[in-house]
Amino acid sequence: MDKITLKDLSFFGYHGVLEEEKVLGQKFFIDIDLYLDLKEAGLSDNLHKSVSYAEVYEVAKKHCQEKRYDLLEALAENISKEIFKEFKKIKSVKIKIKKPEAPVKGIFEYMGISIKRSRGDYKDE
Repeated sequence: MDKITLKDLSFFGYHGVLEEEKVLGQKFFIDIDLYLDLKEAGLSDNLHKSVSYAEVYEVAKKHCQEKRYDLLEALAENISKEIFKEFKKIKSVKIKIKKPEAPVKGIFEYMGISIKRSRGDYKDE
């Protein structure tokens, strides 16, 4: 299976369980891997045979900047769900969300989650 990669998409959002996260907000970094067949796109040089990563970026941006979730898991699931709804060519998706300023006492690069979903994992897609 071929792959389109969007790496280190950077957003400011208000996701988290703690009240200060909901008020102050913080940075989030998102990686998205889209798995689909890219052969026709490569042979034809036609975007309509592929998926516009600019449009996928806008899905991630909408969920990260305009919506609010307590859990990174919910943010990832909702991005995944909309990707399958909007882009029928995508067979599976992997989403990694990094929270470098998580409210944890300690030294770390980031806290985060990663999910991989396939078309058909959601009943209403």
